[in-house]
Amino acid sequence: MSRGIVRSAGLIGLATMASRLLGVAREVALAWVFGAGTQMDAFNVAFRIPNLVRDLFAEGAMSAAFIPTFTRTLASRGRDAAWRVGNLVINALLVVTGTLVVLGIVFAGPITDAIAGAEFAAVPGKLELTAQLTRIMLPFLTTVAIAVAFMGMLNALHHFFIPALSPAMFNVATILCVIAVVPLMPSFGLPPVAGIAIGTLLGGVGQIALQWPALHRQGFRYQPVLDFKDPELREILRLMVPGTLGLAAVQVNVFVNTYLATTQPEGSVSWLSYAFRLMYLPIGLFGVSIATAALPDIARQAGASDRLAVRQTVSRGLRLMLMLNVPATVGLVVLSQPIVELIYERGEFTSADSVATAAALMFYAPGLLGYSAVKIASPTFYSLRDSRTPVIVSVASVAANLALNLILVEVMGFRGLALGTSIAAVFNAVILLALLSRRLGGLDAGRIAGTGLRIAAASAVMGIVVWYVSAWLTAAMPGPGFGLKLARVGISIAAGLGALLVSGRVLRIEELDDALGRVVARVRR
Repeated sequence: MSRGIVRSAGLIGLATMASRLLGVAREVALAWVFGAGTQMDAFNVAFRIPNLVRDLFAEGAMSAAFIPTFTRTLASRGRDAAWRVGNLVINALLVVTGTLVVLGIVFAGPITDAIAGAEFAAVPGKLELTAQLTRIMLPFLTTVAIAVAFMGMLNALHHFFIPALSPAMFNVATILCVIAVVPLMPSFGLPPVAGIAIGTLLGGVGQIALQWPALHRQGFRYQPVLDFKDPELREILRLMVPGTLGLAAVQVNVFVNTYLATTQPEGSVSWLSYAFRLMYLPIGLFGVSIATAALPDIARQAGASDRLAVRQTVSRGLRLMLMLNVPATVGLVVLSQPIVELIYERGEFTSADSVATAAALMFYAPGLLGYSAVKIASPTFYSLRDSRTPVIVSVASVAANLALNLILVEVMGFRGLALGTSIAAVFNAVILLALLSRRLGGLDAGRIAGTGLRIAAASAVMGIVVWYVSAWLTAAMPGPGFGLKLARVGISIAAGLGALLVSGRVLRIEELDDALGRVVARVRR
């Protein structure tokens, strides 16, 4: 079972790596053309609205509620019954998200006015631009909801690569629109950034298009059926309704950050957004890939009431997550400034923007562990048919984030928003895992703690090596050129990985050996 998770997580990680790297390329293109000024701030605030609703109703609660139910139906009643459940969910999503899109378009003005601070609205035309971009992008919610339903069905059938790759279509579409559509917008009387909003819509359609052939080959055929009395659909909705907050604490917290960031100097919204994108890269590569690979197994084990198997699968997933995310956290903290300069600093993105973005990244990075652990723990509760616990913990996390950020933003400015979000994410994870341990009769806490301590020690050695190597390279190879920046960052990372591997071997970290074994086996094949 553990090898299956590692293998599936590897496939998902490979696809997610492509998607996340394209996501970074997308941010680079946006930073180059728009920097961190008025248009980019407006776009980030506008996109936060459909993105929040998407995570509440589509990628968050829907994923956690749909996959276990679809998996149980598939195992007990066969594919035809499972396809019917899939069609019911898709059509229900079309109705619900379509209604939300219409309401959002009608009330975009008041909504953006409510979420923007006075400093944000004081810039002439900024609020109106935000409302305009919001109206353009809102249908993205519906396209992504359908794409997530496709993803859930394919994951339940143990097809992971294409679903994990599908978000890349969003990034590809945006990059193409930066090149081809943005320059044309003024000819149509629209601001250049409207081309990015159009790219967002095209990206949502692309996510559906990429997955459709794979799902069709498995036997799925779309049917316009909708029955809200169907027991499986009612079960999914029963889990979804309270779960709209159960898995969306991170996005609600980011939404709170967006609002508070609009009260800070111009550029703060964009600095936080650019930093969050870099921080989210390892979450997608490591946290999401492990959780996505483990969830179908957890759903089957929970359906068979095999608590021991669930406990072992969750424990295995958490240890793999620590092995990958603790070093990533240390690396982001130590190399925050060089990484930001390498990736973003060009065109309209200045050195001052680099300093501010790097500061936000340093404080976002510790939240990696919390975000990734929640990706494993929260869906496990849903597989156990418990949607109440994640909701309660999530609400407490959102409240903690709000309290922390209101305090920290006064002390540290926009940096405090990143730190408050990280602390709240860790709080969310710790409480969820403690309650899950009680529910399952333990989570191999001693083994997880021992593994975590060894990983932390190896990561500390890695961090020290990276810091010294980076400082030496900066003195030995000074200069602002891209080649020099790439060399300094690349050599520092290579040295750090070498130190991590040696330390991991000395400390006998089993999860490191498993990961290396998989890489070697794939290379040999």
